Amino acid sequence: MTAAQRREQILTILQKAQGPLSATALAGQLGVSRQIVVGDVALLRAGGRRILATPRGYLLEGADGCTVTLACCHDSWEKMLEEFYAVVDQGGRIQDVTVENPLYGQITGQLRIGTRYEAQEFVRRATQEPDGLLLKMAAGGVHLHTISAPDRESLERIRQALAQAGILYET
Repeated sequence: MTAAQRREQILTILQKAQGPLSATALAGQLGVSRQIVVGDVALLRAGGRRILATPRGYLLEGADGCTVTLACCHDSWEKMLEEFYAVVDQGGRIQDVTVENPLYGQITGQLRIGTRYEAQEFVRRATQEPDGLLLKMAAGGVHLHTISAPDRESLERIRQALAQAGILYET
């Protein structure tokens, strides 16, 4: 298999994947090293392919229904979990989080949380590695989430659930 064929195979595998795939998992399927896959993904991205690197692996960025960016505000682990549940319980997916940092400006981290289990795992990991958490960088706990859902009605339910929980940041 040529390098170009391998990169096309990576795209095909990611298109069919039910969730994120690590470079190690892709390497195992393709019979190459993890580093080869990392390089291939970099070349695919440079060529315009929208491949996201999440903490759980690579994902193809695609149109998965409707998307909205919502401003939220909280500063505790408990409220973070409540925020995630408010989204996933209404059929939504938290794609990312963006915070303002005085030194770097806007910083965005990919989340891709779509289930209660993924929410619990993220919060569990965040409490074990608190220095890496973007929430601590957010001014007053204010941050943005890109949220996707199957339809506009689901997005409205998510907005209402976040507002009811006192997490939606509204002026």
